[in-house]
Amino acid sequence: MNPPDAGARALAQAFLEQTLSAEGNALMLEHATREEVVRRLASAGRAARGGAGTPGARTSPDAAATGPKIAEAPDLETLAALVASCSRCTLHESRKNPVFGEGAADARVVCVGEAPGAREDETGRPFVGRAGHLLDRLLMSIGLPRTSVYICNVLKSRPPRNRDPLPEEVAACAPYLLRQLALIEPEVIIAFGAFAARTLLETKSALGRLRGTVHHYSGYPVVATYHPAALLRNPGWTRPTWEDLQIVRRMLDGVGDREARIG
Repeated sequence: MNPPDAGARALAQAFLEQTLSAEGNALMLEHATREEVVRRLASAGRAARGGAGTPGARTSPDAAATGPKIAEAPDLETLAALVASCSRCTLHESRKNPVFGEGAADARVVCVGEAPGAREDETGRPFVGRAGHLLDRLLMSIGLPRTSVYICNVLKSRPPRNRDPLPEEVAACAPYLLRQLALIEPEVIIAFGAFAARTLLETKSALGRLRGTVHHYSGYPVVATYHPAALLRNPGWTRPTWEDLQIVRRMLDGVGDREARIG
């Protein structure tokens, strides 16, 4: 006799296989839509656990089932497919497109922002529009074409009305970011914006206090600086941002953390 969740596992496997090979969202499994598949997997997960849930939790019931698969993803393409079918938090219900990330799979630098905005949600790409163009110029100022780095966000789905991400949303997305970093193995992370910096560094300190030195996240060096969108509103922050990026440049050139600090 098959265990109670065997059918759910088989359905999940078939769904992921189709996700890897199909384009768009028009996936069909036994005449079921993608949303129906997600609902059936959630129901199967509840049944396998006897209908138990965590009081007050806002993550999807199938979060525990999908969690181990994230850490086992062998490459970025497989991980992106998991994000495309993810329902670990409620943001998947309102997004138009997941924004997984893009860039060189062996990048020395990973740029991390807060969350997708409206343009990112429309295109499925991180850091587009005016802020994205400014990011490109900032990176080029230290000799890093956009194609040479990897760019992503803490969250892979846009929060409604661009509100700040909720703690449970960050917790749901964190395994994806960790796996991205593990697969890329960057030499340094640039955290663009106060929220990204505070999230990665698990602190409530102001960005001004986090700038100018090297921190660490899950073993990776982190340099925090202003978000390109903030520079569009406050051009006076451009020079400090350039100074922060010089820390990154010196690290890539082989200067240690202590020597890389401003001043």
